[in-house]
Amino acid sequence: MTGVGPLGPDGVRRVRGWATPAAATARAAHLTAAYRADRTEVVRNPHLTAEWARHAVRSPVLLDAVRRAIGPDIAVENTFLVIKWPGGPFEVPWHQDGINDGIELDPHRSVAAWLALTDADETTGCLRVIPGSQQHGYLPYDTEQDTGAARGRALGITGIDPVEVRLLPTRAGDGRLMDVRLVHGSASNTGAGVRIGLNIRFVAPDGYTLRDGSDPSLYPVSGTGW
Repeated sequence: MTGVGPLGPDGVRRVRGWATPAAATARAAHLTAAYRADRTEVVRNPHLTAEWARHAVRSPVLLDAVRRAIGPDIAVENTFLVIKWPGGPFEVPWHQDGINDGIELDPHRSVAAWLALTDADETTGCLRVIPGSQQHGYLPYDTEQDTGAARGRALGITGIDPVEVRLLPTRAGDGRLMDVRLVHGSASNTGAGVRIGLNIRFVAPDGYTLRDGSDPSLYPVSGTGW
């Protein structure tokens, strides 16, 4: 499905103040302490097990922004806590959030969010996007080659030739909404501190197609259409 989508021609929009900077960095300090020993890089679906993540996906500021994009009835389809440790090989390849072997999201009935728990800049591996790339629809993807990252091998877009790349430095407590077709990624953390972000996929009713027969285990956060 091609076209501009609910977030306009660039396919990305800033979210200001889903949490205060102090609250976000305090939570990041707890997470850093909890996961430092094993240098955990990815925690899947923390909104199902951790109270802080349940609060994050229900942030009034965040949900207001999501409602403006896809309507009042919203559920969380998936979350990932991503921790980039300083000096670790953790480059996220160019990819699109709305499609994988298990599910395809309707770009007019879904949206992705990235919430910063720490400051993220170019040195620590902030988001980088290809503005307007969502207008070309979903692109072919494949599993990346082994990079040595503890997170394992990610899905990446094949044959992409980025003409314009925009870096999106983001302060702790702020975030970004992205069209689920927007091509984006991030570099490894070469800075001095840890970089932590929470990825969220929001869907409206009938905003997804299952490709492998699995249960999406939706977590409603707004509206009555569930």
